[in-house]
Amino acid sequence: MEQFLKVGVITSVHGIRGEVKVFPTTDDPRRFKKCKEVWIDPEQGKRRMEIEHVKFFKQFAIIKFKGFENPDEIMPYKGKELYVTRENAVPLGENEYYIADLIGIQVFDEEGTLLGGLEDVIETGANDVYSVRTPEGQEILFPAIRECILEVDIENRRMKVHVMDGLLET
Repeated sequence: MEQFLKVGVITSVHGIRGEVKVFPTTDDPRRFKKCKEVWIDPEQGKRRMEIEHVKFFKQFAIIKFKGFENPDEIMPYKGKELYVTRENAVPLGENEYYIADLIGIQVFDEEGTLLGGLEDVIETGANDVYSVRTPEGQEILFPAIRECILEVDIENRRMKVHVMDGLLET
């Protein structure tokens, strides 16, 4: 399992005091209010950034990091992804999973036949959609609903799905 979970991307600097605009990639953008620190490039150097304050504007979080007082100091971080440690992640409810834990999981039908690996989670308004890539390279889209997703076993990296009528037809 991933130790770090992505929560946003720095899109630009904001104002003259070293703040940045962050596009949230989390279900709950208000999580930044409770967050004390984030990490940049956790796999390459792990720069810890301490949050001084947060405000919101449209779909963005405006974040001020401690130690950055002007736009020139924070500009090198434009375009960087922000992560939190798993311990600081928003707790999950029943039948909820972190996307990072789902990517790469092996997907099987009810008879135990391998359909492929989960490649992407597409977030839509109604429900998420799981994109599964077959060994032959075909994409199968499964709605993330109880009638379709029967079991998820994160520890063993397996998912069991009900293949709805017409889903595998080309």
